[in-house]
Amino acid sequence: MKLPRRQFLRLAAALPALPRIALAQAFPSRPITMVVPVPAGGAMDTNARVVAEGMRMVLGQPVVVENVTGASGTIGAGRVARATPDGYTIIYGANVTHVLNAAVYKLSYDVVADFEPIALIGNTPWLVATRKDFPADDLRGLIAWLKANPDKASSGTAGPGSPSHIGGVLFQNVTGTRFQLIPYKGTAPSIPDLVSGNLDMAILDPITSLPQFRGGHIKIFAAMAKDRTAMAPDIPSVDEAGAPGVYVEPWQAMFAPKGTPKDVIAKLNGAVVSALDDPAIRKRFAEQSYVVTARENLTPEYLAKFHQSEIAKWWPIIKAAGIKAE
Repeated sequence: MKLPRRQFLRLAAALPALPRIALAQAFPSRPITMVVPVPAGGAMDTNARVVAEGMRMVLGQPVVVENVTGASGTIGAGRVARATPDGYTIIYGANVTHVLNAAVYKLSYDVVADFEPIALIGNTPWLVATRKDFPADDLRGLIAWLKANPDKASSGTAGPGSPSHIGGVLFQNVTGTRFQLIPYKGTAPSIPDLVSGNLDMAILDPITSLPQFRGGHIKIFAAMAKDRTAMAPDIPSVDEAGAPGVYVEPWQAMFAPKGTPKDVIAKLNGAVVSALDDPAIRKRFAEQSYVVTARENLTPEYLAKFHQSEIAKWWPIIKAAGIKAE
């Protein structure tokens, strides 16, 4: 049947809009690249790959992890900041890449203005550790000894601006103690010196330190969080142990380039939420000593507020201590 001319013209005018609608609904229509700004094999890379696989099952497209390393994660973060904001390039970032680096390095991008938050994945409270023969039996005893012996103790760090470094500065600021901060090429390289007694103390991640603690090779006095953690329920929190507020809880989060459409962010966020709902994925995170973010806080809005609060906490501490990249 032949359509009247006016009805035909209305139908023809509507046709150009159809591809745009289909395009918006089609995301993702090809693989997504998830930039991980650290080398393959570590806890962050492992967690990113677990989340990427969970997202693939929801989105129906591969989420390909690409390790873009160098300069404490600034190379990978910079690449994503400059990427096309279409949802096909995202970053699995952390407190180092999206808070600490901005206070330590001169960056070519802005950690707030150049990114869209997707979701806060989780965190891992770090631990206050000492050599096994240190003359203190708990955190209060450690603080008392440090006050009585200023600048005599040595504390290992993973270098300027690392969680172990700024955690040590925060510890000194809050407790009124002073000790030497000794840089290593990561937290793991400091462990042999702590075990042998050549190093007095360190602020360490659970994966590195708990096996040594369980084996009786070092002491651990507190988890640097408000509450005890499921990974080490026998270790008191700093609030219980005598240094309330000395929280060092490195976190991981997902961001997209600024300008990524809100509906695309919503799809990516939904895929993250679904992935982290999977008990098997939560178990994998627990094995890496990570606490998955509560479901009600797995929103872009929550990450945006949390991100700002972390900047407000750490930038003044880093700048007051004069910490700069070497």
